[in-house]
Amino acid sequence: MKSPFPGMDPYLERHWQDVHQAICTYARDQIQEKLGSDLVARLGERLVVESMLDEPRTIYPDVRVVEQGIAGEWKPTESTATVAVAEPLVVKVGSDPVPQAFVEIIEPDSSTLVTVIEFLSPSNKLRGGGRDSYQQKQRELYAAKVSLAEIDLVRSGPRAFLLPEVQFPPRAKAEYFACVFRGWFWDRFELYPISIREKLPAIRIPLRRQEPDIVLNLQSLIEQAYRNGRYDRLDYKQPCAPALEGEPAAWVDELLRVAGKR
Repeated sequence: MKSPFPGMDPYLERHWQDVHQAICTYARDQIQEKLGSDLVARLGERLVVESMLDEPRTIYPDVRVVEQGIAGEWKPTESTATVAVAEPLVVKVGSDPVPQAFVEIIEPDSSTLVTVIEFLSPSNKLRGGGRDSYQQKQRELYAAKVSLAEIDLVRSGPRAFLLPEVQFPPRAKAEYFACVFRGWFWDRFELYPISIREKLPAIRIPLRRQEPDIVLNLQSLIEQAYRNGRYDRLDYKQPCAPALEGEPAAWVDELLRVAGKR
């Protein structure tokens, strides 16, 4: 079953870890068949630690309560052991690394990196170590003249593209965006505003400068992730997160009522 939304389904954002991994895999597979024999598309993976101290933040359910056997646990010294001291329960707050996939197009013989395709996650956008490490990667790719396609299909957090949002054209207003940087044009960015009311576009992905672009069909990625993840079971009676407001919220409500989801 297909999503009731014509393009990006905002209710998928609550399940972004699963959706993100899926669309990266499907993008790799879609691109692979379009590449010449001297290029390959591969999944890359980095580990992002979600800080428990930064606000706002993404929190994963990894809190552990431990009563004994903790490595490096504090023990009372002789001087303090003579006093009746209450024994606490030691609560260790975990911040396990969260794997994030992305797609790399490389020359396998020389291991030369040609293009990187990133589907942004909240941890790339919200303040903290995840955003810091992502911005460092952006700077390194820019300096190395590696092409970068950034696709933002989540509404949580500010934009985190290589192109700062303050430089978006005034008419570029949409719920979602994609942005493409060609490594040989240091001052040029290709921006794709993506409305929640429309199908997701097919965008041009640059390879090497002398080669024609390949096309990445974003709509087919989301449709495949929705179908294979069995997201037709989503509860559309509740507001999506983050919640829409005003006229877009009214449009979503009407769309779901017509589709029999409310």
